[in-house]
Amino acid sequence: MYLDALSFLEDERDAWRPYEQLMQLSDDQLERPVAEAHGWSGRDLIVHLLVWLDISLATARELAVGETSPTMARMDAAWDERADAVNDELHAAWADVPLAEVRQRFESIPGELRGYLTVVPETRWVKHPTHLESFFGETIEHYEDHRADLEAILESARA
Repeated sequence: MYLDALSFLEDERDAWRPYEQLMQLSDDQLERPVAEAHGWSGRDLIVHLLVWLDISLATARELAVGETSPTMARMDAAWDERADAVNDELHAAWADVPLAEVRQRFESIPGELRGYLTVVPETRWVKHPTHLESFFGETIEHYEDHRADLEAILESARA
């Protein structure tokens, strides 16, 4: 899939760039549910992406100093046991986070993840199939999975 960290990081950055348009929306536009996006608002989409990026960030922090990630193991086990209920729990944890803080986290978490991945030895992520699959799945692949939601939210804001 990837042979070096730089290639992954460049692809991840390019895949994330379209989501940055969400920061141009007003608070009202971000809070408005959009039927074509599964009833999600822009805020819902942001939170959904951020919860998984935050888990990846915790994983990267652990892999920067050790061979394994307890966070990854815990989240994989939770997903295997409860699947989409995990999403519901993670979203609920952000329910009371003020939109200003959601915006701030949106601006910081993706860059922090990229920064940490630059210090994780490649043998612990790019050249480790399980870890690479996790980072790919929570970033590039996940962004692609929600591209139609992003487009529907942006279109709704333009209307």
